[in-house]
Amino acid sequence: MIRPYQSGDTETVLNIWLAASIKAHDFVDASFWHSQVDNMRNLYLPNAETYVYQQDNQVLGFYALDEKHIAAIFVAPDSQGQGIGKQLIAHAKQQRSVLTLSVYKQNTASYQFYLSQGFSLVKEQTDPHTGLPEYTMSTGI
Repeated sequence: MIRPYQSGDTETVLNIWLAASIKAHDFVDASFWHSQVDNMRNLYLPNAETYVYQQDNQVLGFYALDEKHIAAIFVAPDSQGQGIGKQLIAHAKQQRSVLTLSVYKQNTASYQFYLSQGFSLVKEQTDPHTGLPEYTMSTGI
């Protein structure tokens, strides 16, 4: 089931975000992701419209919207490949008629996943936090 994020989900969501970020972005030093945990806890999560995927009373994934932008979408590494990400994207599409997101150019698996979910490449830019190339993708093309 997908439901709105609650404050009691914070630690689980942060753990999912950290583990999945390190796994998906092995081209970024893990210390960067560790340095961002407080920002996720205190800035990003409280200011986003966030939904969690829960199964058997356990949160296994989440996504966070900032307006029409999917600011984060992550599934616990041991739960990936089970269709949870597809369900999260489908839910996000029910919330907004047009969605955008950013994905690192080197994260080819996620890039291909987003293409398969109806996103198209809009532009390439440099991520200001890491200096790495990333793509902006959208469903509204």
